[in-house]
Amino acid sequence: MVPSLERGISISSSFNLDRMFDSSPGKDQQQSHLVESTMPESQNQDSLGGSPVETSRPMTSRLISRRQDKQQSDTEMMKDRFTKLLLGEDMSGGGKGVSSALALSNAITNLAASIFGEQTKLQPMAPDRRARWKKEIDWLLSVTDHIVEFVPSQQISKDGVCTEIMVTRQRGDLLMNIPALRKLDAMLIDTLDNFRGHNEFWYVSRDSEEGKQARNERTKDKWWLPPVKVPPNGLSESARRMLHFQKDSVSQVQKAAMAINAQVLSEMAIPDSYIESLPKNGRVSLGDSLYKSITEEWFDPEQFLSTLDLSTEHKVLDVKNRIEASIVIWKRKLHLKDNKSSWGSAVSLEKRELFEERAETILVLLKQKFPGLPQSSLDISKIQYNKDVGHAVLESYSRILESLGYTEMSRIDDVLYADSLARKQCSGEETSDGGKVAIETDSARSSNYSGEETEKLESQNSSKTTLLDFIGWSDNSSKGQSEKPPKSPRMTPKKFSYLEKLENLNGFRSPKDRH
Repeated sequence: MVPSLERGISISSSFNLDRMFDSSPGKDQQQSHLVESTMPESQNQDSLGGSPVETSRPMTSRLISRRQDKQQSDTEMMKDRFTKLLLGEDMSGGGKGVSSALALSNAITNLAASIFGEQTKLQPMAPDRRARWKKEIDWLLSVTDHIVEFVPSQQISKDGVCTEIMVTRQRGDLLMNIPALRKLDAMLIDTLDNFRGHNEFWYVSRDSEEGKQARNERTKDKWWLPPVKVPPNGLSESARRMLHFQKDSVSQVQKAAMAINAQVLSEMAIPDSYIESLPKNGRVSLGDSLYKSITEEWFDPEQFLSTLDLSTEHKVLDVKNRIEASIVIWKRKLHLKDNKSSWGSAVSLEKRELFEERAETILVLLKQKFPGLPQSSLDISKIQYNKDVGHAVLESYSRILESLGYTEMSRIDDVLYADSLARKQCSGEETSDGGKVAIETDSARSSNYSGEETEKLESQNSSKTTLLDFIGWSDNSSKGQSEKPPKSPRMTPKKFSYLEKLENLNGFRSPKDRH
């Protein structure tokens, strides 16, 4: 009887220690039933009443229930996401949905819009939005883990015989670009985290009095963004240096994302529907003025862009569409062997290659000068008719990272612009204050003259005789001459740059400036 009682006490004590670190409810119930059967009733009641484990049981059960609820909600969300992907965004199930590649591309784009669309300030992301982004982008990118290709490999048997076999590996472009894009993604989010704790600039409500005063030429059209405020004297040198450093870092990330996006788009096939909509030659696509500028013997892409009217986003996109269409036409003619076809032309192949290189250079400059430009007609057509899931993931992921980088650079530019305005205003006030101080000091010095010195000066001025007194001319004539208005200062003609002369001569100014 005594050994069995001691054995029961030792079991109960070990159970109490184990249960403090064990959260499985099934194991708790099994061991508690064992203790109740081996311990006396009175001792069991005492141990239950005084044990700290029983007081922590409700807390543990609440944590378990919360974890289970979170897992259930994540499972339901995952089901909803992949149901839309499998149905091709056609909830009727009639098979009229889009392709899997386009559905996955739209899912990544919509996710980024819902997460980063609320990022209107230079501040770290909210923890819930950051966790949601990491979780859901991992779900959508998990598809690329199963896109594989066969590669040769060697297998050594037990007998030492080396045999060459084919094994599966993630596709080459995905194996190289997905980790790179994930790294760029983390760098952009870390850039936002770097602005944690900075109090030299802040944001105010747009409808408040302070917000109305903070509006400037840069942010007056961006009604959805809160105005940024800086101290009256501007930012400190360290804060300004930090902003420029972050801007340079984001610029490098954006250029890397743009390069990946351009590479993926170039590998996508051009749809037949787009080719059928093209004119027969590049001259018709570009227009006479653009075609003449590109096909001249001497060509400067920077000067070519300066002669264009790129005042609005619509005009820039129209130029991009025309140039891309002409590039497609020239490439088709280069690969077309039948000279008697409707695509034939009298232009030599060497010149056509030269024109194509010039047009591609203009496209690169347009993308660098206008990074937030919408997609062109060719890009939209490629994405819409693309069937490659790997290309769809790479294109959409790189595109949203490029857009996020552009957004962060714009927010940094807003702060730097507000800082430049504050410094200009501060320097202007200092200049005006300095002029006032100089005038006050001069008047104070003149008032310090004694009465005797003033009388001496007056007597000296009255005793002076001039040549007019000897001649006998009246003072009125002298006064009339002295009252003549001074000659206007000599105006220097305005110097125009070479590009401005070209604009004035050739009429390349926009209609707004012309009228």
